[in-house]
Amino acid sequence: MDSLDPFVAGMDYPMFVVTAVHNRTGERSGCLVGFTSQCSIDPDLFVAWVSVNNHTHRVALSSPVLAVHSLGEGQRDLAALFGTHTGDQEDKFSRCEWRPGPSGVPILPQCRAWLVGRISDRVTWGNHTGFLLAPVEVDTGRTAPPLMFSAVRDLDAGHPA
Repeated sequence: MDSLDPFVAGMDYPMFVVTAVHNRTGERSGCLVGFTSQCSIDPDLFVAWVSVNNHTHRVALSSPVLAVHSLGEGQRDLAALFGTHTGDQEDKFSRCEWRPGPSGVPILPQCRAWLVGRISDRVTWGNHTGFLLAPVEVDTGRTAPPLMFSAVRDLDAGHPA
């Protein structure tokens, strides 16, 4: 089978941090993601794909909602925190500003925009699970340009491949 690498090599897309909270234990988690999309207009739906190898994936499977945070171009440090460290080994939220949102999901208020969505469905494709989200709360208060993949391409993932 041919690789997708040559096809996607020239693409640049915005980066996001997805956060979750375990429904029963209250355990928090968050990770850097590049695979997201609005996927319906009526009803409004958004999907975020999270690696099955990621600590956040395990927490998200037991979460009623996820928060998806759009990073601004000046937030490479926040991207590195959530992209190169694993919740299996440390509490990333002790190293950044956050507050509890709907259902206790961590909100990163410094991000350019964020949405909290009720998880309507979960579907695994390849090594990622798509979490289908119906918006519960949305904040778009900041207008900074988005942080793009080209700015974080060199980061090493904090979880095993």
